[in-house]
Amino acid sequence: MKRSSLFISVIVLSIALLGYGFWPLSSKKFEVTFDKAKIEEKQQYLSSIQQADSALPNIVIIIADDLGKTDISLYGNPPIKTPNIDAIGLKGMTFREGYITSPICAPSRAGMLTGRYQQRFGFEYQPHDRYPKNRIEMFVYKNFIATGDWLVADQVEFPLFQDMVKNGMPPSEILLSEILKQRGYRTGILGKWHLGAGEHAIPSNRGFDYQYGFYEAYSLYMADTSNADVVNQRHKDFSDPFIWGKGRSGNCAIRRNHDVIEEEFYLTDRIAEEANAFVDRNKHQPFFMYVPFLAPHTPFQATKAYYDKLDFIEDRNKRVYNAMIWQLDDAVGSIIKHLEENGLMENTIVFFLSDNGGATYTEATDNAPLKGGKFTNFEGGLNVPFMVRWDGHVKEKSSYSEPVISMDIFSTALELAGVKYTGKRKTDGASLLPVLTDSFQKPMHDVLCWRSGYNRAIRYGDWKLITDGLSGNHALYNVRTDKEEQKNLYDEKPDIVEQLLKKHAAWESEMIDPQWPRVMDYRWWDGDEPYYFPL
Repeated sequence: MKRSSLFISVIVLSIALLGYGFWPLSSKKFEVTFDKAKIEEKQQYLSSIQQADSALPNIVIIIADDLGKTDISLYGNPPIKTPNIDAIGLKGMTFREGYITSPICAPSRAGMLTGRYQQRFGFEYQPHDRYPKNRIEMFVYKNFIATGDWLVADQVEFPLFQDMVKNGMPPSEILLSEILKQRGYRTGILGKWHLGAGEHAIPSNRGFDYQYGFYEAYSLYMADTSNADVVNQRHKDFSDPFIWGKGRSGNCAIRRNHDVIEEEFYLTDRIAEEANAFVDRNKHQPFFMYVPFLAPHTPFQATKAYYDKLDFIEDRNKRVYNAMIWQLDDAVGSIIKHLEENGLMENTIVFFLSDNGGATYTEATDNAPLKGGKFTNFEGGLNVPFMVRWDGHVKEKSSYSEPVISMDIFSTALELAGVKYTGKRKTDGASLLPVLTDSFQKPMHDVLCWRSGYNRAIRYGDWKLITDGLSGNHALYNVRTDKEEQKNLYDEKPDIVEQLLKKHAAWESEMIDPQWPRVMDYRWWDGDEPYYFPL
């Protein structure tokens, strides 16, 4: 009898444990409801914009992906030169203190294209198309798949499927493309989107007349990985197998507008070719062209023609990385040359920047002398290459040494297009036209703020404060005199710390909570001290 009771108890306990382990982690906590009042307000604003009755300048934004500031020769001394990217700054203006709103892809792009801190509308983390289904799956990821400094977050509630597909750019937000299209611009995106794959979020429903590229954070540069003309370099970090495994499927597929297409050739070259074709089709009217390259984001794939030129780089990983950047530089040069050959440079403003700093976890770059990189709020993650060219308007070889931020592109573009933003919403960027055309040298921004969950940062004047709520570590730097962030003054300057904390809290009071949860925490080591960043 005792043995029978014990057996039943074991069975009941096993069933209970299995039920606990396999019970779905999806929750209504992250239910997404789009704000109908804000959507209506947006529609009213857009309908109030009149088509231009005079010539307007063309607007081109070229953005690299995970390109560190010192990966290009205008700012540093990398193994290769980047003359075509450099020429944008040399024939225009170079920003020495150019920032983005997040050290990670999607939130950074969300801030740039709306001209607003993405925390105003809950776009704080990367949008995900997959979450752990249950505790068993989470246990496996945490203990057998996540490796090194990639850690599965202690999160036990995730969105339901119907809410997950709504993640990304909410329909209530106003994108630069939507405004410029209403103003009479032809609008095109050539490359990476990464702002959502739900019907409400895709480029064709967000103001773009033409799209070539993919919705996800990544895709393959060459679909045929066995092609003798491509050199593949894999990595040991947690994310790499998923990227290679996804290939060109799902949201990683290459699309022309709504149609999935088979793309045979190297993606960096094809994006440039598509950009040039877009110019050809639209050069007789104002156009807005957004060119978000994938390079040099993983997966690392270089064409053999460029790889072979770099035989002086012994490390294969770094050799592939620099080959990708070289090909990116030539692709950017192709776009600029095409604009020049069509006589468009005096009526076209070209912005170039990166969405965040170099990805140090690839071990192909370190952003030196800047500290940290992608996923960190140190300068290596936030301070990026940023330059503007507009022939006849922006003085050649000019520079600006005060902080600017990617959201300023939005405000600058609106002023160029002769459009005023709705007074019912707040933008956070500033028009750069006084700097670009009048040699204005005073600061454009009093305060710049960052937040990714528990990780926060603020720059106020020469001071920058970083606080990490997960590790409990914090740092204060004078980034004017200590750009490398080597001397932590947190304990020496309590008054400055308190002042910056108050300013950050005031900024946070205007933001909302993240609209979807993090999945991972990435750990970066500053000597013996870890700093964490949520993904």
